[in-house]
Amino acid sequence: MTITADAVKQLRERTGAGMMECKKALVETKGDLDAAAELMRKQGVAKADKKATRVAAEGVVVVAKSADHRTAAIVEINCETDFVAREADFRGFAQAVAECALQAQPADLAGLNAAQLASGQSVDARRRELIAKIGENISVRRFAVASAADHLGAYLHGTRIAALVAVKGGSQQLAHDLAMHVAASNPRYLSQADVPAEVVAKERAILTEQAQTEGKPAEIVAKMVEGRLRKSLGEITLAGQPFVKDPEVTVEKLLKQSKAEVTAFERFEVGAGIEKRQDDFVADVMAQVKGAGVKH
Repeated sequence: MTITADAVKQLRERTGAGMMECKKALVETKGDLDAAAELMRKQGVAKADKKATRVAAEGVVVVAKSADHRTAAIVEINCETDFVAREADFRGFAQAVAECALQAQPADLAGLNAAQLASGQSVDARRRELIAKIGENISVRRFAVASAADHLGAYLHGTRIAALVAVKGGSQQLAHDLAMHVAASNPRYLSQADVPAEVVAKERAILTEQAQTEGKPAEIVAKMVEGRLRKSLGEITLAGQPFVKDPEVTVEKLLKQSKAEVTAFERFEVGAGIEKRQDDFVADVMAQVKGAGVKH
């Protein structure tokens, strides 16, 4: 039968779900709006989509490693509260997604959401199922897969920070130590050669403006700026940072001593870059109490 655009629109307004989900439900129920809405509630689709606009800035980062320890996947799965982030089903889902990312190695996030878990469900179907059960927005935010020619270091700091470092040469211990360093020091780039030109230009402009206030001759100012620029770029690059286990040695020097090279690294931190709601917790609780009609 033909499903009209008006019927889809009405169902979307009732459930808050996506257009394709609404059309699918209407086809299954032969155009019956009430039956379609009920079906979507049972499936958790309407509930999941209504919660999709809520900020999910808590959660976990999880790592899954291959048997030969040369490939690993890192994923960030978000929820709304740290309470749910500690919940067994949520953590089980996160680990399953990491294993799925490692096995499927999809090209993008859409590919990961469509990929099948070991249970046979797609990642997104299981995510929606969890939303319906737990009652919070849950999102698969990002993932990365790294492979190493020789050694892959993986380090987890609790469940909120994780790092992967791919190393050519060196040893497995070195790779692990470098992953720990990345987790602790949060470098933005591998080396100064990898820093984008616009970032370098902006930093040079700031340092030049600062140096010009010191009353030095122009040629001295230029030398001061270049020296400070090298130091500033060193602080944001893995190679230029002091090694966390021996601050007297830079990572670059450590790698030379070990005859090793870092070919790639990844660092995930839960909620990084997500704008969180700054609610007044006490006021929020009181509002809920009043709304429930509880006297005190």
